[in-house]
Amino acid sequence: MILVTGGTGYIGSHTCVELLKNGYEVVIIDNLSNSNNDVVDRIKKITNKDLKFYFGDVSDKELLRRIFTENKIDAVIHFAGYKAVGESVKLPLKYYDNNLYSTICLCEVMKEFSCKKIVFSSSATVYGIPKTLPIKEDEALSTTNPYGTTKLMIEQILKDLYVSDNEFSIAVLRYFNPIGADKSGLIGENPNGIPNNLMPYIVKVALNKLEILSVFGSDYDTPDGTGVRDYIHVVDLARGHIKAIEHVMKQTGIDYYNLGTGVGYSVLDIIKTFEKVNNVKVNYKIVDRRPGDIASSYADVTKSYKELGFKTIYTLEDMCKDAYNFAIKNDI
Repeated sequence: MILVTGGTGYIGSHTCVELLKNGYEVVIIDNLSNSNNDVVDRIKKITNKDLKFYFGDVSDKELLRRIFTENKIDAVIHFAGYKAVGESVKLPLKYYDNNLYSTICLCEVMKEFSCKKIVFSSSATVYGIPKTLPIKEDEALSTTNPYGTTKLMIEQILKDLYVSDNEFSIAVLRYFNPIGADKSGLIGENPNGIPNNLMPYIVKVALNKLEILSVFGSDYDTPDGTGVRDYIHVVDLARGHIKAIEHVMKQTGIDYYNLGTGVGYSVLDIIKTFEKVNNVKVNYKIVDRRPGDIASSYADVTKSYKELGFKTIYTLEDMCKDAYNFAIKNDI
């Protein structure tokens, strides 16, 4: 049985679908701060399987103890946390308090119940401004914003935890940029309020829910001057978590893996591909750079392929089509 923290969120929900499809039993804890509880029913509908849902905070140790008492948890996938780069620059204490404290509470309760297998949702932001591209897992680590710093600090917490107790098995997954949605159109990226991420904003502009997309910077050292990122289909990303769970079940230790495609696409690449595959127009304007952003970031995915057997199967066209399909079906 797998406990998924933040399991009704964008990446969490798709991972729960893949877990259930692969025969795992799933327990979710989520406070719904950036998701909706109808996601649980949608996961059940896609998979035709049941799961257990607990409403609450990962920082609530008593609730965590109840979950571990009522269920035989074999491993944890830890997604829960605030994740907006821009907001973290404005509200750093909110991010440090929530992201770090909840992880510490989770690890303490895991130790109490001798559950020592965890997959952690980290981020490519821990590479800061990369010195070489593509980025390998042994790249020097640094951060350019508080959100990234919380991810890096949690990585250190988990490393120290393993040093203190070698029975732990930990996989740290450094995500690049997930976009897209499940083919069913039942789950996808639907953040509360104004979107912070590129794809949901593009979708809302395409559907005339928002007037115009702001492209932050056109003077980066990239082919078209806009930021370049490694975009990965969220279902591929979820598939990567299945590989990581299989990995931590087999051995002890702490390992780090990039999850991306290994290809960099610019903001304008995304806009043009979205317009082409969905036959829509996306109004955009170039504005000043955003604090904390970097020019380019894309992964070297050799290690995740060699050690986890993980390889992406979806294209950028798939990502753009599936994101729009979800939006249309759900009037996002």
